[in-house]
Amino acid sequence: MVTCILQTRMGSTRLPGKVLMKINKNDLILDFVIRQLKFSELIDEIVIATTNLEQDDIIEKYAKDNGIKYFRGSSLDVLDRYYQCAKELKLSTILRVTSDCPLIDPKIVDKIIRKFKKGKYDYVSNFLSHSFPNGTEAEMFSFSVLENAWHNGKKSNEREHVTPYIYDNQEKFCLGQIKNEKDYSNFRWSVDRKDDLELVKAIASKIKKSPILMEDIIQLFIREPELVKINSSNVLKQRKV
Repeated sequence: MVTCILQTRMGSTRLPGKVLMKINKNDLILDFVIRQLKFSELIDEIVIATTNLEQDDIIEKYAKDNGIKYFRGSSLDVLDRYYQCAKELKLSTILRVTSDCPLIDPKIVDKIIRKFKKGKYDYVSNFLSHSFPNGTEAEMFSFSVLENAWHNGKKSNEREHVTPYIYDNQEKFCLGQIKNEKDYSNFRWSVDRKDDLELVKAIASKIKKSPILMEDIIQLFIREPELVKINSSNVLKQRKV
């Protein structure tokens, strides 16, 4: 059974409350993420993992109103949040997605899941080497590997970002990755800042289908290259990281 733990919170330094901001008249960022993920052929269930902070009570309400499982845990130790969530729900395999990726591509997600299932991998993602756009990231790992990271990850970035302990210790784990045939890593449609949101709104207004796939967006950019200028400054920032 494949469970997607969707990392969600209201607190964001650059764009507070972004997950409940609207992309169009009817849909929030969080609506989009979940709808895109539901087009996956291989995800069995989605769980929202949010924090114990009062500001995230609204995330719990959203989950209840929409009939989605949820878990609340540490706001700073996100690795612990994932581990406690997986432990409580008795999960064996976990797909990690963050809610700032409203245009997550379910076909990319399924490629990650298939590779994980077919190989003897501890961990598979699409960003160990960058060839996919920012905003399409997903990673899959076993509970035992998550538990290993939980016990042994001590650095602040290992606790905050969940998986660095795994992919930074390649000698301890069997890592797999999927690569895109063409390098699209210069594109970005994750939502971190206001202009990122403006780009996603523009994409959603022009592509009237569900799910919206990576190739749909690339073709849109080819037809309307001026769109990539909307958040071009953020693309430059991500290249410097």
